[in-house]
Amino acid sequence: MSFFKNTPKQNITLNENDKQLTNDLKKNIEMIHEYLCQTEDLMFKKMSFNKMGCTILFLDSMVKKDILQSSVIGPILEKKSGEIQNVVKTTELKFSSNISEVGASLLEGYCTILIENDAIAKSVVVGEIAERSIEEPANERNILSSHDGFVENLSTNILLLRRRIKSPQLKVKFFTLGKITNTKVSMVFIDKLANKKILEEVERRITFIDVDHLLSIGDIEEFIEDNPHSPFPQMLTTERPDRGASYLTEGKIILIVDGSPRILIVPITFFAFYQSPDDYNSRWVLGSFFRIIRFFSLMISISLPAIYIAIISFHSEVLPIGILYSVRVSLEYVPFSPLVEAIVMQIILELLKEASIRLPTPIAQTLGIVGGLIIGTAVVEANLVSNSMIVVIGLTAISSFVAPVNQMGTSARLLGFPVMIAASLFGFFGIVLILMVLVMHLCKLESFGTHYFSPLAPFKLEDLKDTFVRLPTWKLKTRPTDSQPVYKQQQRHTRGWKK
Repeated sequence: MSFFKNTPKQNITLNENDKQLTNDLKKNIEMIHEYLCQTEDLMFKKMSFNKMGCTILFLDSMVKKDILQSSVIGPILEKKSGEIQNVVKTTELKFSSNISEVGASLLEGYCTILIENDAIAKSVVVGEIAERSIEEPANERNILSSHDGFVENLSTNILLLRRRIKSPQLKVKFFTLGKITNTKVSMVFIDKLANKKILEEVERRITFIDVDHLLSIGDIEEFIEDNPHSPFPQMLTTERPDRGASYLTEGKIILIVDGSPRILIVPITFFAFYQSPDDYNSRWVLGSFFRIIRFFSLMISISLPAIYIAIISFHSEVLPIGILYSVRVSLEYVPFSPLVEAIVMQIILELLKEASIRLPTPIAQTLGIVGGLIIGTAVVEANLVSNSMIVVIGLTAISSFVAPVNQMGTSARLLGFPVMIAASLFGFFGIVLILMVLVMHLCKLESFGTHYFSPLAPFKLEDLKDTFVRLPTWKLKTRPTDSQPVYKQQQRHTRGWKK
């Protein structure tokens, strides 16, 4: 992969006339009002300061009225003269003579103070947007790990990371994307640990994003991922601060989009999607056991329906005679081929899953019972699907939900369809062929210059200690090399007390 082969495009703002404030108060107000397209929620508060006209501008929906009154309006009415920075009560005060900068401040929840015969606007932060309380993510629940999660506020999300990594090396870099939305995006990393080439590459891809709107983390993920046609996610999304902090200490980079409770972690490998925070909060034997279960569930969710189809269609001799007799009896009155059975049941499963997500919780629970019992029983009694196929699809669905990251579980279910088709055409040979293609694709795939299938391709023996199994924590003396950290050693004396 070649880095730095292009130069980023220059961002062009929608307001090309970059006007400046003048000494005329009335004209300044008109220019700001015009910049905001004559919006009717721009409020004006006129008063006197230093025996000259003074106007406070603010967007009604973006400020807290009590903070505005106590921090700005009240002190100005009380003192009536002096230096404005000594009068208002605020932790942040901006000075600007640029109309676009003043407008941007108003849109961020500031109020702007304009004074007659003064071409400098003073912007005071008085906004306080109500946000969701910090709670555990519903789709990434863990037993032994922390129970807090990211929210939609960018500053709060950075706070959750800084609470865990109290280091002066934790660096935050901001970008603004979207000509219309002006969405703030932050790149978080540990300065002297993260690889500089990967940092520059991530920043280069972000600066190439030239869009009107960017509202979610999914938008930026599609813009900067290496292979948009791959079925495998090449960036890990999570709502867990503990997971984000642990990857930061490995030298990885985090991207946070204001307004989204999910963060992006880059670069990432395939095996990271089957690691859970609970693996490191329980003893290494238990953590390794459950991790092996997850990898086993991946193979089941991709290949179990295909194996069933191949056995029924081509290789029935591999089954013991008793099991073969039961399967043949259940298939006697089914008019469809095993492939059609499997595809129809997989589609029904996806329909039930999507419906349960959209419906209110009580109705979703009822739908699960209806789908699992009534529909399952009805299709078997109507001889549309065999009993054995119901069992196979049920095991496949359960296995796909085992993945700690929902993206990978969904990808596994989708990959099951081409494997089933190959099995119906060529039997076991077709399954092996498709799985070989998938492994070849995984070996070729990259994430920001990092091999996606590392540490298996290329093979790195030292990184296997935290891949399929997790060795004891005191054995993990070096960081994983997939993110190419500057310093590999992360532990020194751990169990020296035994000596």
